[in-house]
Amino acid sequence: MESATGRDARGTLPEGLGDALRATAEDIATVLRGVADTSVPVPRSEWTVGEAAAHLAQANELMADLAAGRERRYGDGTPQSLAAANERALAEFGERAAGPLAELIVRHTDAYLMAFERRATDSVGTGGGKAGETGRGIGGGTGETAGTVVTPLGPMSREVLGSYLLTHMLGHGYDLARALGRPHMIDRTRVELSLPFLVAAMPRVTDVTTTARLTASYAIRLWGGARFGVTFTDGAVTVTPRPPARPDCTILIEPVTFLLMALGRIGPNGAMARGRVFARGRKPWLALRFPGLFKAP
Repeated sequence: MESATGRDARGTLPEGLGDALRATAEDIATVLRGVADTSVPVPRSEWTVGEAAAHLAQANELMADLAAGRERRYGDGTPQSLAAANERALAEFGERAAGPLAELIVRHTDAYLMAFERRATDSVGTGGGKAGETGRGIGGGTGETAGTVVTPLGPMSREVLGSYLLTHMLGHGYDLARALGRPHMIDRTRVELSLPFLVAAMPRVTDVTTTARLTASYAIRLWGGARFGVTFTDGAVTVTPRPPARPDCTILIEPVTFLLMALGRIGPNGAMARGRVFARGRKPWLALRFPGLFKAP
């Protein structure tokens, strides 16, 4: 993968994304199946295994509804509103048993893929939006327009919505695997398939308290794979599919480490100490600051 943007024709999922979605849902279901006690706490979270799995089942259903063209409101894109929406949704959904939740996670993932396929077929010849096209704001608009859907993090195409679904499953699937002492399901291929969403979301999750008056340019290069650029100009952020020609700081990072850091599961210091992240350029010290410039919802 040469950059963080898709190369796919209008109305098609990026190559491999459908398979990755199905496999990730099944991997999470495998982690859950046979678990008798879902009251086990999830590390670095206020949720139990049962609550995290229930959230995943609900989120996958939400994504399937959005892909099918059904409008769903879920916060306004801020971390506070999304957390509140999560808690309300969990309070209204009582299932906490591992087996039923495992099946729901798989079922709703399949529903997303079927909805995408139906909508793509319906839009042939109608001039739908381009793959990878996203809106500019959070929560803007009231529904679907020209191939975009309004998600909890603002308007985006259904193709990027699929990347969002994958990223969300990988983050919580990792949490569930850690809580239950099982292998996680994140690998290089799935990380690269998550990049269209992460690139689209970065400007929307910038922490304005840490980026105020910042002017700096970054090149982000995943080991052996994708690359993209992030530039701050007096606090305003621009994310580009190709790095700037002369970045202040180039970050070379192992793909799984990148995703875990992007999702707030690990910090930069330990990753650098283990040799999973390297920095170079005119201002390599900016690498330590980079993760704190964003606030994952």
